Amino acid sequence: MRVAIVNRMVVAVGVGAVALLGFGSLSNAQPQQDQKQQQEKDKQQGRGAEKKNLPPKEQQKLIAQQQQRLVQYNDHLTQQQRAGQQHSAQLQQQNRQAHASFQQQYVAGLQQQQVRVQAQGHYDYGRDPYFSTPANLRYLRGGRYYETNQYGADLLRQAVNNGYDQGIRAGQADRQDHWASNYGASYAYQDANYGYGGFYIERADYNNYFREGFRRGYADGYNGRYLSGTYVSGHGTVLGAVLATIINFTSIRH
Repeated sequence: MRVAIVNRMVVAVGVGAVALLGFGSLSNAQPQQDQKQQQEKDKQQGRGAEKKNLPPKEQQKLIAQQQQRLVQYNDHLTQQQRAGQQHSAQLQQQNRQAHASFQQQYVAGLQQQQVRVQAQGHYDYGRDPYFSTPANLRYLRGGRYYETNQYGADLLRQAVNNGYDQGIRAGQADRQDHWASNYGASYAYQDANYGYGGFYIERADYNNYFREGFRRGYADGYNGRYLSGTYVSGHGTVLGAVLATIINFTSIRH
């Protein structure tokens, strides 16, 4: 049974335009990929004809969980945007112009994400390979193992990179404002939802790995020395070796 997504559109025209012009892409907001491209990716990764699908009952369970996740995430984004605007006002009062600009662009990103989430009411789950692909990877977080498939793993890796990129921007802003280094005080670190479209993995997992990337990016941006990644053409990417220390996937043998 489908759960309808609440159809309330929240669009900030002025601020959103800034984000669209150069603040970074929300690469995970549209999870569905072209079927032919995905099949080619599967073949390249050695999963083509040998790949086994989940039983229909398990697929329906994942879809139901996903639908509920989107409803909850839509409500959460509304709350987070409100909190972000309040934080922006505080930054203005502190005369932190650089960080206030970063903050406005970050909130604009959340607004774009909510528009995309609200547009998923008729999402074609049958064409999305995530919901038919068994878990084949596991990872350790907080002393507990979790399982996912390649599509979930890719999103977790992207969470680290999104966090690193946003952390660089926040660190640079605080340095420009001549403000003391404090990544934990940044609203972007506290929110940790930037780039998350509500699909494949739980929000808590995305938030966790976003923050892991953010604090490293913040240090690099604030100090102007990129030790944990690269910063090219205004975009930060975590080094592969660093990413492996943050989240290390191991194969599940069936």
